[in-house]
Amino acid sequence: MDDQSFNSQILHTAYPRTDAYNALSMPIYNCAAFEFESAEAMELAFLGKSTDHTYSRITNPTVQYFEKRIQTITGAMSVTALNSGMAAISNVLITLGYAGANVVTSPHLFGNTYSLMSSTLAAFGLELRLCDLSNPKEVEANIDENTCCVFLEIITNPQLEVIDLKQISEITRRLNVPFVADTTIIPFNSFKAKDFGVDIDVVSSTKYISGGATSLGGLILDYGTFDWANSKKLRDMAQNFGPMTFTAKLRKEVHRNLGAYMSPQVAYMQTLGLETMTLRYERASGNCVELAKRLSEMSEIETVNYIGLPDNQYYEVSKRQFGANPGAMFTIDLASREACFVFLNKLKLIKRATNLFDNKTLALHPASTIYGTFSAEIRQKLHVSDKTIRFSVGLEGVDDLYQDIVQALK
Repeated sequence: MDDQSFNSQILHTAYPRTDAYNALSMPIYNCAAFEFESAEAMELAFLGKSTDHTYSRITNPTVQYFEKRIQTITGAMSVTALNSGMAAISNVLITLGYAGANVVTSPHLFGNTYSLMSSTLAAFGLELRLCDLSNPKEVEANIDENTCCVFLEIITNPQLEVIDLKQISEITRRLNVPFVADTTIIPFNSFKAKDFGVDIDVVSSTKYISGGATSLGGLILDYGTFDWANSKKLRDMAQNFGPMTFTAKLRKEVHRNLGAYMSPQVAYMQTLGLETMTLRYERASGNCVELAKRLSEMSEIETVNYIGLPDNQYYEVSKRQFGANPGAMFTIDLASREACFVFLNKLKLIKRATNLFDNKTLALHPASTIYGTFSAEIRQKLHVSDKTIRFSVGLEGVDDLYQDIVQALK
């Protein structure tokens, strides 16, 4: 059947090879190395001229099957699974970047992503160019011959800014620059990055996919849509690899040298988590919409920021890109940092914890946690307020969540 639904494709993706015992779940190949029948077969595998596995830091059957499931439901040309979302971002930027290159992006970046670009990779000569991605003229003014990519988060965390993705992709296509997007906030069943012109997609599979924060993981999806002959770094490889150039550089060099490939145990857990992702997302995002609506009517809260509310400035563009329930994260602003701490300390059901899209609802104060080591000036530059609390909404009864917030506010 070629016209299977999204969820049927997840559940019925065929194994690359028939399992010896016809197991319905892909077994965990918990091994480091693989034996070969001959020296010639071993040579072919190490040269990448066969599909045999050599070493689990490079490929592994359990991880490969997880990658294949993601590839099937997204239409990606290739998928690479790594051990965290940050590993995915790091591998992409190292594959594309070089000393003297620049990344054009928004100041509204997740804390570790900002730190990676502004400190870690900057030390190796990669320039970070921050601009207003909602202003096409400003975006174009920051792109030059050394721009290795335009990078953004489809919904920024915790600012909840939403950029018109087709507007960005029109610019990147015209100027021959790869468009890289972190799409973690909206899962694959509700958002198709390829349809909006994204060339390289990075995802923290720790979130929706893992099945309730069971494990850490990251994904890189290459949609095969960029002409790498236009890449200053990869143009020579493009003569041999064509659309597969980025993936070839990543898989044959960068990811195996950095050693951040996903473990087989994690791939097994996240393959199972993928099977229930749609159901969990429908419940969590539905809870989020209802909770945000109720809290927006409470005088104790200064503002409720959720892009699924009709009065939000990003409501229309969000609805076009993500549908009626755009994610399970929202923020509130209280009177002060002190008020935020008092509120968090009074919560009984909602957990004081980091992470997003656990089965349980989580709350934290971004300014003192994720951005706690940043100076006040940097936090102001990134628009991270001392008055903001971030919620990741889970699967509990929405009335229970509402009552817990009410009692904490009172």
